[in-house]
Amino acid sequence: MALAAAVMLACNEDRHTPDPEKPDTETPGETVKGKYAEGADISWVTQMEADGQKFYNAAGKETECTALMKEIGFDAIRLRVWVDPEEGWCGKEDVLVKAKRAQALGMRLMIDFHYSDTWADPSKQVTPSAWSGHGPDELAQAVEAHTEGILKSLKDNGVSVEWVQIGNEINDGMLHPYGKLSEPEKIKNFVRFFNAGSAAARRIYPEIKVILHRSNGHETTPFIWLLDTMKFQKLDYDIIGMSLYPTWWENGGWISWRSATEACVANISAFAEKYGKPVMICELGMPVWEPQMSKEAVQYILDETKKIEECHGVFYWEPQTDGVWKPSSYAALGWNAYDKGAFKDGRPTAALEPFMD
Repeated sequence: MALAAAVMLACNEDRHTPDPEKPDTETPGETVKGKYAEGADISWVTQMEADGQKFYNAAGKETECTALMKEIGFDAIRLRVWVDPEEGWCGKEDVLVKAKRAQALGMRLMIDFHYSDTWADPSKQVTPSAWSGHGPDELAQAVEAHTEGILKSLKDNGVSVEWVQIGNEINDGMLHPYGKLSEPEKIKNFVRFFNAGSAAARRIYPEIKVILHRSNGHETTPFIWLLDTMKFQKLDYDIIGMSLYPTWWENGGWISWRSATEACVANISAFAEKYGKPVMICELGMPVWEPQMSKEAVQYILDETKKIEECHGVFYWEPQTDGVWKPSSYAALGWNAYDKGAFKDGRPTAALEPFMD
C-alpha cells in the first residue's frame, strides 16, 4: 500500500500544469486528410460519462472529452464497434453519438470493427452470438452487412470516416473458429471475411483507407509472416496497423520502453519499404502512474515516426482514463481498471504534453 501511495503521489506531482492562457474551446476547422494523424481512441467516453466521470481542461474548466482531446492537440478520434454488446456501449447507436461529436469538431475519424459482441484481440476472437450458427459463407455475408450498416448510419448522419479497421489485433485472424490464421486451411476464410468488410467499407466511403491491424509492433518475424501471407492471398487493404505497449512491470521494475519502441520504429520503415504500404500505430499506451516516463516515450515515438514519410500517424489508446492497476478486475477491463491511460482526476497528465506541441 505504501508503494501504491507513493506512486499516486508522484502522479499528482507530475500532472500537467494548467495554462490559463490556453483557449477553452476551438472552433471546428476543415479536416485535412492524408497528413500525419495524432489521434486518441476514446471509445469508453460515453460509458464514463454515464458513470459520472467528468473531464477538465488545463485551466481546470469542465470540458466535454472529445473537445478536450482536440484542445490537447489530437486531430483524430478512433472508435471501436461491437456487434451486439450486452449493455449497448460501442454498439451502433453509441458509436454514432461519439462520431457526431468528432465530426462537429472537424476531427478525423477511424472506425475499428471488432466483429464480436465484446473485446477482440490476440487472445480471443469470439464470433458474435447472433452469428454463432453461421458457416463461412454466412459469416462473410454477415461481416459485409454489419460493416455496411454501421458505416451507412454514419454517412447518413453527415459523418466522414477516413480509416476503417477490418478486425482488431488479428494476430490469429478473426471470427473463430472459421477465421483462425494458425490453422492453414482456414486462412482463405479469414481473407474472405476481411475482403467482405473491405468491400462494404469502400462501397459506402470510396476514398476510405482500410487498415490491417496486428498487435506488438515491435515483433518482426510474426508481422512478416502475416504480411507475406496476406500479400500472397491478395488481401484488400491500404495501411499496415500496429499496436505498441512498449513497457511492462517485471521482476520489481519497468522493462525499458526503448527496446520495443526502437524495434517498432525500425519495423515501420522496413515494412513500408518491403510492402509498399503506409503504416500507423493504431494503439499506443504507457503506464498511467508514470507520467514523466510516459512523456519521454511518447515524445520519442512522435519525433521518430514523423521522420518516416510512410508513417501516417499514432493513436493513444483511451488516454482519458485514470484507472490504476487492479489485477482482480483487469479481466473485465472496465475503464476504471485500465492502467495505461494518461489522466488523473479527470485531467491530462504530463504524458500527453508531446501532443500539445
